Amino acid sequence: MGDNAPKIVNAYIEIVPTDTVKYELDKQTGMLMVDRPQRYSNVCPSLYGLLPQTFCGPRVAEYCMKQTGLTNIEGDKDPLDICVFSEKTITHGDLLMRARPIGGLRLLDGEEADDKIVAVMANDSAFGHWQDIGDIPRELLERLQHYFLTYKDAPGAQTQRCRHGAAYGREEAYEVICCSQEDYVEYFQKLTGSVFG
Repeated sequence: MGDNAPKIVNAYIEIVPTDTVKYELDKQTGMLMVDRPQRYSNVCPSLYGLLPQTFCGPRVAEYCMKQTGLTNIEGDKDPLDICVFSEKTITHGDLLMRARPIGGLRLLDGEEADDKIVAVMANDSAFGHWQDIGDIPRELLERLQHYFLTYKDAPGAQTQRCRHGAAYGREEAYEVICCSQEDYVEYFQKLTGSVFG
């Protein structure tokens, strides 16, 4: 994730705002694959991807429960997601980008913690001055929250698959990132008997 994590991270970008297909990194091959077409008209208002060498397991779930007072939450068993704002037009995913976390969204997908770290591209000329989640214009933050609260639901759905969506600041984002790094080490240590780093 980089030597300066969690303050500066290497984010792997899977999709860009113009994508009408949801791409996802295939864990078996390490290749970008088509996950599903975006069935509805909403599009992610930022670059979107994951933080390498992270895993949302018991520590991420425990932190989510501590912050929300909820119980019986598990990690989603995927790498930690990240949304990156940039002034520059990035035309495709499948790339690494240096990003600076400024906060996050606490999402629940069913009963699974599915946090989205919110970041800006490192040294971005338009958004680089954003230091914390409160620096994002309210309307843009609401668009991001709305996207993740609705992107898996059919229009007119009576229940939302994703819920919560509360925004949190930079220090909490650092905590979630560190929890996901620890979950990654523990998971792969159990899986392989060795530590990946």
